[in-house]
Amino acid sequence: MTKEENYLTIKENGWHEIVIKKSRFIATLARTETVEDAEKVIAAVSKKYHDATHNTFAYTIGLNDDHVKASDNGEPSGTAGVPELKALQLMKLKNVTVVVTRYFGGIKLGAGGLIRAYSNSVTKGAEAIGVVKRVLQQELSFHVAYNRFDEVNHFLTNEQIYVEKITYGVDVVIHLFINEQEHAELEEKLSNLLAGKVTFTKGEKRYNEIEITDHHYHEH
Repeated sequence: MTKEENYLTIKENGWHEIVIKKSRFIATLARTETVEDAEKVIAAVSKKYHDATHNTFAYTIGLNDDHVKASDNGEPSGTAGVPELKALQLMKLKNVTVVVTRYFGGIKLGAGGLIRAYSNSVTKGAEAIGVVKRVLQQELSFHVAYNRFDEVNHFLTNEQIYVEKITYGVDVVIHLFINEQEHAELEEKLSNLLAGKVTFTKGEKRYNEIEITDHHYHEH
C-alpha cells in the first residue's frame, strides 16, 4: 500500500452560503469519483439555481488529480473556477466537485475580490461540511480466551486500533481494521502478548474514514 491510497475528502455532500457586499455565494460540494459524476452534479446544481447570475465550478477526480476542470461561467477569466480548484487542492481534497452559485448583489467586487470570494466559498464550505481522511485498511480477526480478553482489549486501546466488532462464543473473536503496512507489526505484538497462541485471519480491504477537525491539511 502506498501513502497515496489514503486521502482527504469532504465528509458528505452539502452546501454553505456566504454573503459578500450583498452578493450571495452558495458553495455546493459533492463527492464524485468519475468525471460523469462531476458533470451530473454540475448540471443538477445549475438547474436548481437556473436564475443565478453565475454557476461556476471546479472538480478534481483521482488521487493524483487525474482529471481536473474549472469554469468561470461568465465571470472574468480566472476569477472563479481556477480559485475554486486551487482551494480544493490547497486543502488536499480529492474526488470532490464544487459548484459556487452567485446571485449578484449590485456591488462589483473587482478581480481580486472575486478571486477571494470564490476561494473562500470553497474553503468555508468544506470546513462547514467537514473533512475526513479515507484510509485503506485491512480487516484482521483472531480468537482470544475470555481470561485474556481484558488484557488484549487494553492493548488495542493503547495502540489506538480500530475494533470493528467483538463476538462472544466459545471464546472471544475480535474483528479489527489496521493500515495494511502496519498489520505485520501488530500481529507480532499480539503473538508475543499471547505467547504465540493466536491465529490471524485476513478479511476484506476497505476505506475507513477518520474525521479531521484541526484543518491543518498540509500535515495529513
